Amino acid sequence: MKISNIALIGFMGVGKSMVGSRLAQLLKKRVISTDNLIEKRERRSIAEIFRDSGEPYFRKLEKAVVQEISQEEDVIIDCGGGVPLDAGNMERLKRNFTVVYLRASAEFIFENLKRTKKRPLLDVPDPQAKIKELLEKREPFYREADIVLDTNNKSIEQISEDILKILNRPE
Repeated sequence: MKISNIALIGFMGVGKSMVGSRLAQLLKKRVISTDNLIEKRERRSIAEIFRDSGEPYFRKLEKAVVQEISQEEDVIIDCGGGVPLDAGNMERLKRNFTVVYLRASAEFIFENLKRTKKRPLLDVPDPQAKIKELLEKREPFYREADIVLDTNNKSIEQISEDILKILNRPE
């Protein structure tokens, strides 16, 4: 496995950012968040980008960011939940990274996200139903990952250790 570069994918609320930070600490690597990079460059939040410019514009920004950072070395990328929906994004990531899908149930994700207001795709009357719907649509894309790891009811520490164990296994 390519332990030098790790890309974390999965639905919002599965812990990609926290796991990315923990892995960066343990492996002494930089962590790059596609969403944070987009917000920094646009000087506005993801919610504002969705509201003011729409999802297609956001996905275009996301694709450009993935194209750029997929060339990096010795990094961990915390990918926004929609990154894998674009085949080109996954192709780029898989070329230079071990892609890890942090998988969780819709119920677990809902519990993690129910107190947050900054998730534009969940700003609907029934966010739990929306999570299920989006998860079903995205699952085939997420499954393209090199590693699929169930994260339900696991701590960030446990998830990070699981990833390291898998990456350190002899091929």
